[in-house]
Amino acid sequence: MCLDVKTVLERAKEFGFSAVGELNTGALEFNPAVRDMCTPEGCYTYGHSWCCPPGCESVQILAARARQYPYGVIVQTTGELEDDFDFETIGSTYEKHEQNYAAWLKFLRREGLDILPLGGSSCGVCDKCTYPDAPCRFPELAVYPAEAYGIVVSQACAVSGVKYNYGKGTITYTAFCLIK
Repeated sequence: MCLDVKTVLERAKEFGFSAVGELNTGALEFNPAVRDMCTPEGCYTYGHSWCCPPGCESVQILAARARQYPYGVIVQTTGELEDDFDFETIGSTYEKHEQNYAAWLKFLRREGLDILPLGGSSCGVCDKCTYPDAPCRFPELAVYPAEAYGIVVSQACAVSGVKYNYGKGTITYTAFCLIK
């Protein structure tokens, strides 16, 4: 690894995240029941991406892939809501998180790190995914949702000592990056 985990954590803070912490990869659980919640009724990306069910591999295959990465980082972006219906802040916080996450992943790749990004939503590398008609155009850039791996995001944060809920009147988006 070109950068050590401490340096990766320090550099992540420079990308505008509200919180950054080390992911306890040894305590990650890959639960097929989480993945079973991915349904056409429950998620708009189901059946529309190689990174989401049914297009992605089984939880067992994805878990085996994830276990090859001994280190991980949690990044979060939190927004302060004016009220429970502050959809403008919800949307802008999401956009900020996704932009910062994409820029940070690009930086990590430029540094030569072997990474496995697990985002808070389905892959957005392409404007329109090729699923199911053609293979993924950029598998080396693909971002899988943590839930496709069977990971409960709040639990992964808890076992890593990273806060997940920042209280009433906030919205927080969380993503992971596993590192070899």
